[in-house]
Amino acid sequence: MMKPAVRRPTTARYSTLSIATHWLMLLLLAAVYISIELRGEFPKGSATREAMKTWHFMLGLLVFVLVWGRLSLRWRSGTPPITPAPPRLQHLMGAAMHAALYAFMIVMPMLGWLLLSASGKPIPFFGLELPALMGPSTTYAETIKEVHETIGEIGYWLVGLHAAASLYHHYFLRDDTLLRMLRFRTAGRS
Repeated sequence: MMKPAVRRPTTARYSTLSIATHWLMLLLLAAVYISIELRGEFPKGSATREAMKTWHFMLGLLVFVLVWGRLSLRWRSGTPPITPAPPRLQHLMGAAMHAALYAFMIVMPMLGWLLLSASGKPIPFFGLELPALMGPSTTYAETIKEVHETIGEIGYWLVGLHAAASLYHHYFLRDDTLLRMLRFRTAGRS
């Protein structure tokens, strides 16, 4: 049985839907991080602190839901070529970064879901309560929390390096890496 071929885009930039989901995912990730960071600004047990945690959980799970659509779009549409083409090592490093970001957007929400499950807490999702993935376990909850927090710290670096790389490509290598992910392109570049 033949594998379906991944279609290569015919344009020099991503589709409007791919661009929109890319920036939506960035906004969601920022909201996930902001909500958990702001939580610490409020007293334990306060309604605002609990709301921040709930939003953190729900937005994280929304990232998990949407990342599958983003992966499907990437698989079906492919990625437009970078002009001028980067050296092979640079291309491989970019592919590794994208793989790490997608793994991050899948693993972190799953760990959050497992953490809530192991903690015996409800798993809220915009008016729904999702089922627990495991029974309550203090030991597992502590371990999952440590892993979740550690990977969360790594996530700051992944997103930061991804952004820095796109700016490096744009301003120093002067290729169209960044422009492929922008909705409006200008004919000339500064």
